Amino acid sequence: MQTLLLKSILEIIILVTAIPVGYLLAWLCKDEIVYKKWMLVILYCFIIVLIIFVLFYRNLEIILGLIYMIIIALVSIFKSKDKVFLKS
Repeated sequence: MQTLLLKSILEIIILVTAIPVGYLLAWLCKDEIVYKKWMLVILYCFIIVLIIFVLFYRNLEIILGLIYMIIIALVSIFKSKDKVFLKS
């Protein structure tokens, strides 16, 4: 029981680290973040693959990896709307 709780807490901590990683990638790739259309395409593809894995395969490691990538893509999309962030 304790190992399951510890594993769940560790998974949540790892997923929360996707937010600073998304900010870091958005800061490092400012010139490419303006192509928001392609980020949306990538995000939709990740969501479709996530739904397929949740419904059919139920492999937790792959699902958590896809959620991690979705969070990073969402942060990049949100930062693409921030004109002050893109100018600096």
